[in-house]
Amino acid sequence: MPSRTFLALAGWTAAAVAATLTGLAAVEVIGDGITGSSDGGTLSSRQVERQLDAAKASSSSGPDGGADTATPSATSGTRAPTPTPTATTAPAAEARKTFSAPGGTAIATCEGRTVRLLSWAPAQGYGVKSADPGPDDEHAEVRFEGAAGRAELRVRCTDGRPTGSWKLDD
Repeated sequence: MPSRTFLALAGWTAAAVAATLTGLAAVEVIGDGITGSSDGGTLSSRQVERQLDAAKASSSSGPDGGADTATPSATSGTRAPTPTPTATTAPAAEARKTFSAPGGTAIATCEGRTVRLLSWAPAQGYGVKSADPGPDDEHAEVRFEGAAGRAELRVRCTDGRPTGSWKLDD
């Protein structure tokens, strides 16, 4: 009888180890699909800004993105076509910045004196109580609320650049 108990205990232990390893492998695969990377690391706000700037720069080059392009003109004979530049109007300069407060994060942009919140996300344990994303000549704001209190993030345009401030109410 003792050998039968030992075999049952060993079988149960082996099954528990196999189930745990299978679960860990599944979480690893699912995590890679969600984060898009195998290291599972999060990006800092500076890294996010760099990636957004790089994406904006790559989308603004080319025929539809506002950069000058050359189009061949029709010619007769055997001469090579001569490129003719086309005039395009560059979009107004836009300044973007990410702001963090205890209640959450927001990305804002300024076009001259006009401020606008592009996106906002509450921190863990907080929710968005209200948001006034603009566009506005005075300020844009988002209010977060959680168990730790209320946080208000307000953004203005100063010299064409987003500047932010926040306050925390208990």
